[in-house]
Amino acid sequence: MNRKLRVAVTAADAARRGVLLRIVEAAGHAVATPEAADVVLAERETALEPARTLLLTDAPEGESAGVLSRGAGAAQIDAAIRAVAAGLTVRAGAAPAALNGFHPDEDRALPLLTPREIEILSAVGEGMSNKEVARRLGISGHTVKFHLEAVFAKLDAATRAEAVAKGLRRGLIEI
Repeated sequence: MNRKLRVAVTAADAARRGVLLRIVEAAGHAVATPEAADVVLAERETALEPARTLLLTDAPEGESAGVLSRGAGAAQIDAAIRAVAAGLTVRAGAAPAALNGFHPDEDRALPLLTPREIEILSAVGEGMSNKEVARRLGISGHTVKFHLEAVFAKLDAATRAEAVAKGLRRGLIEI
């Protein structure tokens, strides 16, 4: 069961903030103040806790838990919010879809990995077997296999090594 995340949105431009708020709400998250938020979606470095900040920037540097391109699509932003809330680090390059003209029902972002799929891919990147991943995450080996098959399909990978390589190139995982 997914709990509703509390997300604060900060942007210098009111129109841009409105677009980001619509993305957050369309994803089923609650809008909150920065102090009460699980994740802060920001367009520039903030004095807020970096461990719960998702930064949208065209300069992919920063200490924030998440860093996405300003042109990230709604699905990518949603996945990154969930990943940051789960305590994961998010680093992604430029996204194919811009925020201008956002329509929640028509988001054209590439298939994205869920936070659990990213977690499993990261563990595989560390050289762990399915059994070891299952033990670490407290899930069954069958569940690990199910998630890996989804990762392979989404990344168009045939092997574990290819999936890890594509995950690294796309900035989905870090080793």
